[in-house]
Amino acid sequence: MQAKKRYLISLLTGAFLVLLFYFGGVPGPATGRSRYDRIRNGYRSDQPWPHFSDRLQSFNPWDQTDTEEYNIHISPKQKRDVNTSVYKGKRCRMDSCFEFSLCKRNGFKVYVYPQQKGEKISESYQNILSTIEGSRFYTSDPSQACLFVLSLDTLDRDQLSPQYVHNLKTKVQNLPLWNNGRNHLIFNLYSGTWPDYTEDLGFDIGQAMLAKASISTENFRPNFDVSIPLFSKEHPRTGGERGYLKYNTIPPFRKYMLVFKGKRYLTGIGSDTRNALYHVHNAEDVVLLTTCKHGKDWQKHKDARCDKDNAEYDKYDYREMLHNSTFCLVPRGRRLGSFRFLEALQAACVPVMLSNGWELPFSEVIDWNTGAVIGDERLLLQIPSTVRSIHQDKILALRLQTQFLWEAYFSSVEKIVLTTVEIIQDRVLQHTARSNLMWNSHPGGLFTLPQYSTYLGDFPFYYAGLGIKAHPRFTAVIHAVTPLVSQSQPILKLLMAVAKSPYCSQIIVLWNCDKPLPAKHRWPVTSVPVIVIEGENKVMSSRFLLYESITNDAVLSLDEDTVLSTTEVDFAFTVWQSFPERIVGYPARSHFWDSNKERWGYTSKWTNDYSMVLTGAAIYHRYYHYLYTHFLPSSLKNMVDQLANCEDILMNFLVSAVTKLPPIKVTQKKQYKETMMGQSSRASRWADPDHFAQRQTCMNKFASWFGAMPLVHSQMRLDPVLFKDQVSILRKKYREIERL
Repeated sequence: MQAKKRYLISLLTGAFLVLLFYFGGVPGPATGRSRYDRIRNGYRSDQPWPHFSDRLQSFNPWDQTDTEEYNIHISPKQKRDVNTSVYKGKRCRMDSCFEFSLCKRNGFKVYVYPQQKGEKISESYQNILSTIEGSRFYTSDPSQACLFVLSLDTLDRDQLSPQYVHNLKTKVQNLPLWNNGRNHLIFNLYSGTWPDYTEDLGFDIGQAMLAKASISTENFRPNFDVSIPLFSKEHPRTGGERGYLKYNTIPPFRKYMLVFKGKRYLTGIGSDTRNALYHVHNAEDVVLLTTCKHGKDWQKHKDARCDKDNAEYDKYDYREMLHNSTFCLVPRGRRLGSFRFLEALQAACVPVMLSNGWELPFSEVIDWNTGAVIGDERLLLQIPSTVRSIHQDKILALRLQTQFLWEAYFSSVEKIVLTTVEIIQDRVLQHTARSNLMWNSHPGGLFTLPQYSTYLGDFPFYYAGLGIKAHPRFTAVIHAVTPLVSQSQPILKLLMAVAKSPYCSQIIVLWNCDKPLPAKHRWPVTSVPVIVIEGENKVMSSRFLLYESITNDAVLSLDEDTVLSTTEVDFAFTVWQSFPERIVGYPARSHFWDSNKERWGYTSKWTNDYSMVLTGAAIYHRYYHYLYTHFLPSSLKNMVDQLANCEDILMNFLVSAVTKLPPIKVTQKKQYKETMMGQSSRASRWADPDHFAQRQTCMNKFASWFGAMPLVHSQMRLDPVLFKDQVSILRKKYREIERL
């Protein structure tokens, strides 16, 4: 009986094992392929079964957008085109999709394709092309180019826009230099269309770089693409208005803490955040206003809040809110970027970014943590408490940085384009790339040329921050234009007076005279070396070349007929050591706006007000020689050379544009003007009857190129201590100045 039981148990056990094996419960002998698959996937037989707590999500390839809403509006062919144009060059980087050899032959030059007949170009894109063509980077010879820019308008790639250029794919592919987009730069502000607003440009960009607004971090190719701000068609081409911050109030709080005023989208992409703003609005110090009253069919789609929102929206003036708020909310719209971003920067209203996934403009070089508050759309309700917790010292720093960033990189189309080009140049010429500090501190990357030096201590505007001082000696550069015929000429007296200064290390005579160089024995013997250099092409701009002989930071620029004593030279240099980024000198001039003629005027009247110090007797940093030569366009320098005039005005424009400060006038005898005017030299510019009229013309030409008037008025004059005081002359250091 027991034998039967054992037999029955054995039979059942065998049947159970067969069933387990049949249904996969017990692994049988594994083939080599299945064993390899298990090991590759991280599975081992001695490990417990994994436990998955989350429901498995459906698989989507990385390069597709397979949502239900997407499939409704986009055909399969359109989806293929989107994937091709957006993702084909996704892995491009400078080392894989850029030909560096093109830049080694002729330096960093940019070529703009000639405009094709019949092709319409928007005003904004024309401004971009004009900026490049007027810059120092431009070349009209494609064989010398390192970077290529299309003349085909690629700014607006919204198919519903009147600015949309059709058949762009074919037009681009037919360009003879296209080369699959290699070394090409494409500018774009708007991509995609309703209702999805994808980042599709509608054509294959190949290996081209994108300078694109509203670009997402997902599609942004680091150190290859450049994120630019969204700007309107009214954005000025050059110059642009300065920031609205005139002075700081302590504490730095304004009427409102946080504001926003803009459209609300009832459906579709970009609607979630703006639809939720009413939860945070308190109508007191947090004023977030939206309206759904936009578009043709807004009434068909309006919700229960629309009428109330519209009524509240109309009560407030946007400009008044902007100028009286500490923080400005910058939520995403249909696209990631928004016009509110630039508006907030200009108004010194600290931007609070609320656009997840947006690659912020020029993020490669700008540290936005110092100029904005980066929020999270998912944490909207925490935004008010977050901005309230920011200390007033931090608010002051943020506000000042908004003004710097606005004026340095965003106030005009020109600055946006040049910043883009300079970023790419830094990638190409990595050994001379700007440092983070150069980009994020005054005067900014556009005025700090790393080809001059990569050491911050070589630039005058970093001295204070680094705690260093300029070299305690100067180099004098005397501009000579008349032949040396007498030992009593003013240039020889001037040379002797300058040489006696204990701060003078050398004197350079720039010989721009048509006559041959005088013999060496014709020059007086001095305690410092005198170097005579023949001017390059005998043109006026050659006085501002950075000659190798100039070894000191300070340059004392002098006209040959200037009359200065050693004491005056010493005092001017002492003052300059405290203001190394400015022009410091004696002859002052001013500018004014002539409302009758609607143009800028130039005046040499002796008043308490001035905005220029002429370089006929002035001290400034040698870096401005380099900046004058390499930053300014050849058109302005050619004008100076043709007129043999205005080079001193142009230098003042340049330095004031960099520093945003006026020059400094030091004590001067009033006889300076009369002495200069009384020179008998026929070559003296002061004796030319057209001299004054030419300078009026120069003022307006220069202001036009800079896009605004950079000169700053001042009424400050620096005199020696105890100057003109009724005390013993023995107590005064610069006692001889009062006797002149």
